[in-house]
Amino acid sequence: MARVCVIRQFYVPFDTRVRREVEALVDVGHVVDVICLRGRGEPMHERRANLTFWRLPLGHRRSGLIRQLFEYATFFLASATLASLLHARRQYDLVQVNSMPDALVFSALLPRALGARVLLDLHECMPEFFASKYGRDLDSPVPKLLAALEQAAIRFADHTITCTAQMAEVFISRGAPRDRMTVILNGSDEELFDRERFAPLEHRPEQFHLISHGAVEERYGLDTVIRAVGLLRQEIPGLRLDIIGEGSHLEELLDLTERLGLREHVRFQGFVPVEQLVRAIAEADAGVVAVKRDIFRDLTLCNKMYDFIAMRTPAIVARTRSVEEYFDESCFSMFTGGDAEDLARAIRELYEDPALAQRRTRAATAANAAHRWPRQRARYLEVVGRLVRRCQKDDMPLVDRASGE
Repeated sequence: MARVCVIRQFYVPFDTRVRREVEALVDVGHVVDVICLRGRGEPMHERRANLTFWRLPLGHRRSGLIRQLFEYATFFLASATLASLLHARRQYDLVQVNSMPDALVFSALLPRALGARVLLDLHECMPEFFASKYGRDLDSPVPKLLAALEQAAIRFADHTITCTAQMAEVFISRGAPRDRMTVILNGSDEELFDRERFAPLEHRPEQFHLISHGAVEERYGLDTVIRAVGLLRQEIPGLRLDIIGEGSHLEELLDLTERLGLREHVRFQGFVPVEQLVRAIAEADAGVVAVKRDIFRDLTLCNKMYDFIAMRTPAIVARTRSVEEYFDESCFSMFTGGDAEDLARAIRELYEDPALAQRRTRAATAANAAHRWPRQRARYLEVVGRLVRRCQKDDMPLVDRASGE
């Protein structure tokens, strides 16, 4: 058993990766404190057996850069103070810090100085994220500064985990030591996304339902999906798109839907209970992952893709470097991100050939076998175990790989 502190500047129950990591830690007997943001209606302090939440009443709004920097700074100060105070009482063996931002890892400074090991979980490549979001070149001053902070954060941590082999290779190319980097793929939470509990509907030629879920942000390309639906509404009877989730791009999508006269074809449902979401995915004819390709999205994999695979729902997926390196054309109906006509072609292809949709679903399931969360969970717990043993014995070397499997 070890005492672990997990720090994440977000609402942890809604962060699938962190929630599953925390659940894995508790399941094997570790005592875990989670420092995170406080959601509406949540208590600031909540204990559940070996798991305790310390929720900070700080704001989180998707807005401008200055506001974002302010949120980073206030959470850093608050989490560093709280982690230090808790460490004085609990004597953590391990502090895990999850980006963004990368510099949040330094909130573990005092626990590390007093003997705790530090694990950094890099969810994104911040230089590429900033360059993509704000239209900057990677050689411009801010991305270069972010790259320097990234490498300082990796050097500060005892070990680093990240989400794809492509991200790991970028970190390594900028100077991170390969033997202190491990890839833990996100996979899907198969306890929630359980095909056995939700039977799919039979193919219905009189209708064709698409679904996309998660954050409603510009980079996820939902405008492309809406435009593709507009192109196909006369061809495919009963064509409907369900968008489940919320985000900063919602108003623009509502306006686009109105302008294209698609109110009968596009439904916005906001966030829904997970049981309702899983059922909707199971009953959809196809799921859509429409991310717009750029230097950031080329390094990441979208979690919703794994949810579709787990539920055996045929998936229509935008091509990115990471998708193409983990899956081939037999697994998904792929299209060029941002191209509504190419997406319409991919939708039409699945609608016209249900047997093709099933073949691709089977191929995706087979290709995903090595990526499933049970295997990734074992890799994660192995890294944690080695770090904890190093803390407790201080003589256990940690050597791991920067590969996906």
